[in-house]
Amino acid sequence: MRALAKTQAAPGLELIEVPEPTIGINDVLIKVLRTGICGTDLHIESWDHWAQTHIKPPLVIGHEFVGEVVEVGSNVNDFHAGQIVSGEGHLVCGRCRNCMAGRRHLCAHTAGVGVDRAGAFAEYISLPMTNVWAHHEGIDLDVAAIFDPFGNATHTALSFPVLGEDVLITGAGPIGLMAAQIVRHAGARHVVVTDINSERLELARSMGIVNAINTRELTLADVQSNLGMTEGFDVGLEMSGSPIALNDMLGAMSHGGRIALLGLHADASPVDWNNIITSMITIKGIYGREMYETWYAMSVMLQSGLDISSVITHRFAAGDHEAAFAAARSGGAGKVIMDWTQL
Repeated sequence: MRALAKTQAAPGLELIEVPEPTIGINDVLIKVLRTGICGTDLHIESWDHWAQTHIKPPLVIGHEFVGEVVEVGSNVNDFHAGQIVSGEGHLVCGRCRNCMAGRRHLCAHTAGVGVDRAGAFAEYISLPMTNVWAHHEGIDLDVAAIFDPFGNATHTALSFPVLGEDVLITGAGPIGLMAAQIVRHAGARHVVVTDINSERLELARSMGIVNAINTRELTLADVQSNLGMTEGFDVGLEMSGSPIALNDMLGAMSHGGRIALLGLHADASPVDWNNIITSMITIKGIYGREMYETWYAMSVMLQSGLDISSVITHRFAAGDHEAAFAAARSGGAGKVIMDWTQL
């Protein structure tokens, strides 16, 4: 089969022929239909410091996908050929304290699809049945392809109650924009998204996010005043990985405010711990998705009217992967989809 792989310890990716994956008795073989490009994939493609310390070529990359089940192992009863599915990209050990207690998203021995094992940028992928998610009938394939980052956004956005609350989201990347739509769907009062990238802020406004703010032009204090807010933000969702954005958020929170952190920082980030303590702010780190409560929440929200399709801005044939990665790297794109039926 054809697959997009990191073939050597250097920048770039190659579309190559690799053996079709085999399956064991507990596995599911999936024909890949669409994939989404993630920031992790960009790190691997550019071969930056993170990639050099985490990736061992040769490796088929990619972890955001939707596909069709073509074969199941003899122990698999919940899936059958023809089903449209995506996959949870974190494979857990199943035996540690957290796994045994049903807290699989907290497994310290997690292995990543497309990072620690063969990924989804290929014509076929094999996954354990415990990592396969069946979609409801009629789901848009492009939306189904981005359930992984949609899950990150959902896990972060719903970490704290947002009904009637004022929510600040720092970072207008695809996950931040999806989070904004989620908290609006969940009943937040004011939703403010900040960034310094004018293209992404314009995308946010086109998606109906009125309060998309360039912090080089307007301060959070100005925003709060314009909205008639007499106290700080109740909930903060930090998606940018920017120390400046994080500290701006900390300064704009109400006493007793709650912050969920998803954005990874390239370097150590100094924060005002005295402010966190005296303002009694709760901070929660987020990594990936809750297995599988987040997946249920995603599916139900889509069925109840949430529409995240506008976050997808570019679509390419998988054979045109260089153009797809260039679009994803540009900084002005939302989610970029590759179609694996077009090679």
